[in-house]
Amino acid sequence: MRHVFIVGSKGIPAKYGGYETFVEYLTKRKTSKNIQYHVSCKVVNKENSKKRFSYNNADCFNVYVPQIGPAQAIYYDISALFQSIEYAKLYNIKTPIFYILACRIGPFMPLIVNKIHSIGGSVYVNPDGHEWMRSKWSYPVRKYWKFSEKLMIKDADLLICDSRNIEKYIQTTYASYKPKTTFIPYGADVRRARLDNNDPKVVSWFSHFGINAEKYYLIVGRFVPENNYETMIREFMKSTTSKNLVIITDVRQNKFYRELELKTNFKNDKRIKFVGTVYDRELLKKIRELSYGYIHGHSVGGTNPSLLEALSSTKINLLYNVSFNREVAKNGAMYWSCGNGELSRLINKADVLNLDAINKLDKLSTNRVINNYSWEEINSEYANLFLGGC
Repeated sequence: MRHVFIVGSKGIPAKYGGYETFVEYLTKRKTSKNIQYHVSCKVVNKENSKKRFSYNNADCFNVYVPQIGPAQAIYYDISALFQSIEYAKLYNIKTPIFYILACRIGPFMPLIVNKIHSIGGSVYVNPDGHEWMRSKWSYPVRKYWKFSEKLMIKDADLLICDSRNIEKYIQTTYASYKPKTTFIPYGADVRRARLDNNDPKVVSWFSHFGINAEKYYLIVGRFVPENNYETMIREFMKSTTSKNLVIITDVRQNKFYRELELKTNFKNDKRIKFVGTVYDRELLKKIRELSYGYIHGHSVGGTNPSLLEALSSTKINLLYNVSFNREVAKNGAMYWSCGNGELSRLINKADVLNLDAINKLDKLSTNRVINNYSWEEINSEYANLFLGGC
């Protein structure tokens, strides 16, 4: 039996977030009975700390994290790793793997790696995609993330990259460390939603927000500047489409939302609808299926789960033109860049596509996911990796 401790996601069951979605499906679609997953779950209520529970047959354990700003992520990862190491020692687990998601604890890596190696364990790291570039962080924090990334890559036994572009970046930027890397992407589920179009849950949601099927463009993702919300909203407002722009995201107590409202006056455009969050996965899948098109503005990261889900469910996908997005969608999408009204023109063009062109894009995008990003294949690759040497 191979024990794999997964540290760095907020935990499962997943709501939003790339790592959370990944861990959800990694545990849910496990292909080997010879792997036991242990998953850290972040909690902010001290009463729930140290609690363990089973989900997707994974051993999940809560880790209490105090409200200490950006340092929360560092505190969480270190605390989760120490708990995992103690658990492995307590139960005399042989050759455990500690899989750390993201590069947040670089300065502490020598201590952690020594502790893990001392019990016969290995340290795997998923470097994510350029956390140090995210504009939500202050300059000192971004400097720390970049420094931390270097140290994580230097000391990890293996780096698992979810994007070929991320793997190339690591091999080029940190060539002096001779990093050992492998490529395993994220996945998506290509089945149709289990909810019928006339399901009361579906009808109620659409009615509540005054939205009609196939009469809206959709955006799903964290409401942060690097996801290009300002460009997407401005360009949509410039377009001539009569369709709505439905934005599924959490904007509560969000400073960026208030700033964007003042800069763009989007509330004066009745087509733009912020509808909050949708944590019901089947309902969210149905909302994707019934959209006319999906607009994706992520500029930082590797293989983004929300993009894969859109490619598998939505017929027309309008993607921000960066290498990460092109690597995933290839010719199954249409692309735009910031400036010069490019996205507004693309929306106008998408609005008048004939049925043959729409069906062609739909088939190309769905096949990209089926052939390259199926959870079954990805879970099989992880099983082979984790069980190697057993």
